[in-house]
Amino acid sequence: MQHFLSVHDAPDIEALVQEALALKKTPFAFDQLGKNKTIGLLFFNPSLRTRLSTQRAAQNLGLNTMVMNVGQDSWGLELDEGVIMNGTSAEHVKEAAAVMGKYCDILAVRAFASLTDRERDYAEVTMEQFKKYAGVPIVNLESATRHPLQSLADCITIEEYKTKPRPKVVLTWAPHFKSLPQAVANSFCEWMNRRDLEFVVTHPEGYELAPAFLGNAQVTHSQEEAFAGADFVYAKNWSSYHQYGQVLTQDAAWMITQQKMDLTNNGKFMHCLPVRRNVKVTDEVLDGPQSIVVEQAGNRVWSAQVVLKRILEGL
Repeated sequence: MQHFLSVHDAPDIEALVQEALALKKTPFAFDQLGKNKTIGLLFFNPSLRTRLSTQRAAQNLGLNTMVMNVGQDSWGLELDEGVIMNGTSAEHVKEAAAVMGKYCDILAVRAFASLTDRERDYAEVTMEQFKKYAGVPIVNLESATRHPLQSLADCITIEEYKTKPRPKVVLTWAPHFKSLPQAVANSFCEWMNRRDLEFVVTHPEGYELAPAFLGNAQVTHSQEEAFAGADFVYAKNWSSYHQYGQVLTQDAAWMITQQKMDLTNNGKFMHCLPVRRNVKVTDEVLDGPQSIVVEQAGNRVWSAQVVLKRILEGL
């Protein structure tokens, strides 16, 4: 594995999931693999699970870790080509990424969508510029359009908790009061479309995802219809793709309740976290026996560790 930017860098998801589950049982089996090597974690945006789980995964493999909050711990970076740099950014990504690549054997980058310029966001400017100039493998810690380490952790979690070979998995939009990116939903769709399962996406009208990410998922505007017989319910808010970045509704009727979970096949409730209690999902569901959100978050270590292991093996 040279880079890990999307599902396209994971041609055999099943093998990756099984390897991650093996690492979960023996986390220090490859603790010499990263000896005398360094990973740099670059955050353009806040993080809790991504930051800590990736650090833990790197340390399990013997990697040294360096963490930087870009623009706070460093100069602000200019990402565009051919610009006159007389604005707020003091350093260009050409030099910054290249220098970081001299200090680190792997760079992992987190940079959210602006939600103001769809063309720019979906071009993945930040990730592509680091890939172009760093000269070392790049790992996506969540970008404008994708969150592949989260999606891999989701695959691991579903594999652990499924009770039949081909489960029904539902991705449901949930209400939120501000604009959030499509990255988690996009990425989840990409990964689920490559798994052997029944995949349904449900959302209010106007919240259609980009066709390239939605793929062959079944789509319904009836949440109750989607939940019927579901083995897994994955809740996530996202802003409009077509009316880019806009909040079209905050309809509380889309909040996940126990009454809705009772429509499922004793389905497990999933969310990438953080989650707004009693906005997206009720306390009763989050604190109930069907919720596996903490276990899901725990699997972020193993998704990161298997990816870093694959990259280290290719260095």
